[in-house]
Amino acid sequence: MTGRGGKVADRQRESQRVRRGLYSVSEMRRVVRRRLCALSGVLAVLLLYKLDLLPFKMWSRHTGLQTGGSLFLLEGVPFQILGGSLHYFRVPREYWKDRMLKMKACGLNTLTTYVPWNMHEAERGFFDFSGNLDIGAFLKTAEDVGLWVILRPGPYICSEWDLGGLPSWLLRDKKMKLRTTYPGFIAAVDAYFDHLMGKVVRFQYRKGGPIIAVQVENEYGSYAKDSNYMEYIKTALLKRGIVEMLMTSDNKDGLSSGSLEGVLATVNFQKKEPVLFSYLDSFQGTLPKMVMEYWTGWFDYWGSDHHVFDADQMLKTVQEIIKDGASINLYMFHGGTNFGFMNGAQHDAEYLPDVTSYDYDAPLTEAGEYTSKYHKLRELFGAMHEDPLPIPPSIMPKVSYDTVIMKDYVSLWDVLPSTGEPCTSEEPINMENLPVNKDNGQSYGYTLYETVIYGGGRFSSEGNVRDRARVFVNDQIMGFFDYKNKEVFIPETPGYRRMKILVENCGRVNYGLKLDDQRKGLVGDVLLRETPLRTFKIYSLDMNKTFIESLSSATWTSPPDNNLGPAFFRGILKTSFPPLDTYLSLKGWRKGVVFVNQRNLGRYWDIGPQSTLFLPGTWLQPGNNEIIVFEEFEGSRTLHSVDLPSLGRPLYVQ
Repeated sequence: MTGRGGKVADRQRESQRVRRGLYSVSEMRRVVRRRLCALSGVLAVLLLYKLDLLPFKMWSRHTGLQTGGSLFLLEGVPFQILGGSLHYFRVPREYWKDRMLKMKACGLNTLTTYVPWNMHEAERGFFDFSGNLDIGAFLKTAEDVGLWVILRPGPYICSEWDLGGLPSWLLRDKKMKLRTTYPGFIAAVDAYFDHLMGKVVRFQYRKGGPIIAVQVENEYGSYAKDSNYMEYIKTALLKRGIVEMLMTSDNKDGLSSGSLEGVLATVNFQKKEPVLFSYLDSFQGTLPKMVMEYWTGWFDYWGSDHHVFDADQMLKTVQEIIKDGASINLYMFHGGTNFGFMNGAQHDAEYLPDVTSYDYDAPLTEAGEYTSKYHKLRELFGAMHEDPLPIPPSIMPKVSYDTVIMKDYVSLWDVLPSTGEPCTSEEPINMENLPVNKDNGQSYGYTLYETVIYGGGRFSSEGNVRDRARVFVNDQIMGFFDYKNKEVFIPETPGYRRMKILVENCGRVNYGLKLDDQRKGLVGDVLLRETPLRTFKIYSLDMNKTFIESLSSATWTSPPDNNLGPAFFRGILKTSFPPLDTYLSLKGWRKGVVFVNQRNLGRYWDIGPQSTLFLPGTWLQPGNNEIIVFEEFEGSRTLHSVDLPSLGRPLYVQ
């Protein structure tokens, strides 16, 4: 029989688990009911009745997350944030709960997520919070699992995401100044926040939800073009009902420029400098220290190796952060995938577009599997809890399906008539300013510029091709343009010929000072023999679902012997029941995009590092699944399904 001392100890352990967020909502209800049952009299009966009428989340919510000297306090009790980043827009909705349960089983108590404006408002004034973009369902799942949430709504998010999450239609304004108080930008932000905050304010802690903090913008100290901007964003959040603790997030060099009065500054890094936390104290005093982004790995870009960060080195730094009494968020805990055309890019000395995989060498792989980092972190965090951690969920199996035979073929040139009427223009028009998509322009994909030339000679891009282009004359390949290769020689032939310039938007820069300069396609004149080309027909090849659906009316034939692109190849992937996760191996293919059941899986490129694309089982149906590959150069007759990823040769981050 448990004595009074034992019951007190049990209550203390129970209270500690509550503070650390180790209980799910249903478990918390049982805790409250058990404690109320220990009371006697009418009050206990009334309280139990109220418990059944009101959801638990409306109980005992008063002060939320606060600072108490150097500590975080949650309801007045010391609280250490052990967080991990998980982005709902990079993970199939059906897998959200699995990833969160794995986070909980690792000993974490808090989830952080960005919010991508360019997904929720892909066209100005039209908002999408459905399906995989249902942020309310995502927050509710976190609440049910028993995770607190730090929301990072931007409007700019960086995150190796196209234009840092900003919608490309903003760039239709030639004078646009992103991330400033430029009237055109803040008007768009206000309209977006009106809709977004309407979806998330009810999930705040003091309203009974899981959100304990909200971040103001993101890493603004590294941009800092407008001293009034951050205060504007802070006010925009407050006036729309945000009541929880506000935070900023910057690297060390951006802390002084990115911080705000009355807002807790947090820091981002991978390797801890000895004086870093002292520096943080120097301009905001003795407040709680938090690493908003502890980089557990790193992202990859095309043409690089696969970046890997040593697990033991990672663990050592996490231990140092915890020992210093700081809170931490693991960026990323689970990276997921840059499905479609949503990858970002870097452009310092060289333009480097990011790959489709966002594996990030994180504790959970791109497909949600455990790594040595996960197990090391679980051991560390588990020692911080008195009670055993939940058992980690089982791994979802990966399979190799039968080889896909690409039986059908259609040239890009042959599908142009079914893509809609081209735009006509005397001069080139960048994709964002094309009169398409309800006057929102073209956001992603390819744009084809067609004109007539006479003769040949030196053909110069003048640096106005963004980002890559293949040049054809009478459908014969002449060469290509990119940021380095700016000239193509066109053989001299008397007479008029048709020139086609197929331009790919490889991904807009997501970080740095070049955000305003991210218009794509032909952004200016291209010159043949020093003379600007004129009179263009311009085809918007955004390759969205409507575009891919239109291919069903194309005249498909058997692939030619040379398999030459640009062309579409089609085959059938046969699956069993239920369909399971797999990877598509693109060995034997050069460069292009894969579509599965009309959904854009992402880009591939034989320069690496990755040579497989993750295909979630939730994108498949039992039986036949249509696979379409758009190949720019030269395709293959087969596509292989494999059960292991190939992300490239490892390059250890130093």
